[in-house]
Amino acid sequence: MNWSKPERPVDYAEHTLITAIVDGQFPPGAALPGERDLAAMLGITRPTLREVLGRLERDGWITIRQGKSTVVNDFWWDGGLNVLSGLVRYSRSLPPDFVPNLLRVRLDMAPSYTRLAVEREAAAVAMRLAAYHDLPDTPAAFAVFDWSLQRCLAVTSGNPVYAMILNGFNGFYESLAVPYFELDAARDTSRAYYAALLDAARRGDAATAEAVTRAVMQESISLWLRTHPDEG
Repeated sequence: MNWSKPERPVDYAEHTLITAIVDGQFPPGAALPGERDLAAMLGITRPTLREVLGRLERDGWITIRQGKSTVVNDFWWDGGLNVLSGLVRYSRSLPPDFVPNLLRVRLDMAPSYTRLAVEREAAAVAMRLAAYHDLPDTPAAFAVFDWSLQRCLAVTSGNPVYAMILNGFNGFYESLAVPYFELDAARDTSRAYYAALLDAARRGDAATAEAVTRAVMQESISLWLRTHPDEG
């Protein structure tokens, strides 16, 4: 018997509307049905619908216009960080270029916060990295370790904005990393990276830490696109 807690109406409605937006049932620029009709379609009360619409507007999915129809935004350009988690939690399929774009963002950020982390607390970075020696050779283990490492580097950088941005990926970074780490070459590349970064951290060499991080981030994009050519 399944004793799991049933989904709350507000969460169900949010899930349904975000899925409809991402899947193109309500494309950018489209007007949502009126409040009465939309509440009936979702099987929820109008107060519950207003709460849901407030959430979606806060995150950038929609624009509520008083006295006019609520309009669907182009979430790629108008959305906030919560759109990232919504895309993965509530979408049945991600846009084909989503993962390469995510990897390119990581390429822009990771070298900088890694350099700062080694400059500020090289010993703490080295301590976290030392655990890679015992890392099981499984995609899931690599995904978990890599997420914990990136979180450590972002927080240790001393710039809270890096941590806040990375936290926007929480909950789906690992799920997207598992397919990447299913590639033998990806695990081999990461092992070499962890070793080089550990050496740089032990020497307090922030410039090398930045350089090896940039190189592995670029390689991760190349590896992904070689195995997923339709996503380039």
